[in-house]
Amino acid sequence: MMTSEFFHWPRDISEAKAVQDDFKNKVKIIPLRKNPEFIAGVDAAFLNNKAIGVACVYKYPEIIPVEDAYAVTEITFPYIPGFLSFREGPAIIEALNRLKIKPHVILFDGQGIAHPKGLGIASHIGVILDIPTIGCAKSRLVGEYKQPGMNKGKASSLKYQGNIVGAVVRTRDNVKPVFISLGHRIDLEASVVIALRCVRRYRIPEPLRRADFLSKKIKREQLPEKL
Repeated sequence: MMTSEFFHWPRDISEAKAVQDDFKNKVKIIPLRKNPEFIAGVDAAFLNNKAIGVACVYKYPEIIPVEDAYAVTEITFPYIPGFLSFREGPAIIEALNRLKIKPHVILFDGQGIAHPKGLGIASHIGVILDIPTIGCAKSRLVGEYKQPGMNKGKASSLKYQGNIVGAVVRTRDNVKPVFISLGHRIDLEASVVIALRCVRRYRIPEPLRRADFLSKKIKREQLPEKL
């Protein structure tokens, strides 16, 4: 397994482009080997020159929270659209490394291969950690689609440059859909099933909702006291 310990995070755009070109060829779209027992949702927040990565593990398919972890790292890459994984990735990986319970699948608030370079954060981190990953974004980055039906579970294909890169999924009746994107070491059917099973009262899967809540909470309440 490749880990962040052996991965050099680029500091400039030319290095980042080279990584994207290399990693997009390492993404594997394959069926899950076994049903996951633990699912993690990850998210990041920012304060000054710091990134806060949060990882929240849930028992699956019961969707019961079992562990949270977070990490604070220095931001080493500028804000550039299409390259956000280089800015968020180190903090998210450090948070994942601090977990005692290792997830079998990771959900990201972002894209997988539904990305201009075919390597959004879900695919990028999936390749680094060699773990199944799913992108679950609130909005589309690339691709064309038809609106799915208005009932929970209805879905339509997200297509980009002639390829199916994800699905547009209604996670609750009569709410905006989410954009499920293939990450790494998983197929689209399993990605949609897992995302839907992680939804409870709200539009966004619970592991991602908790990670988002905690990242904002840490930024608001804890980091100013520690930095």
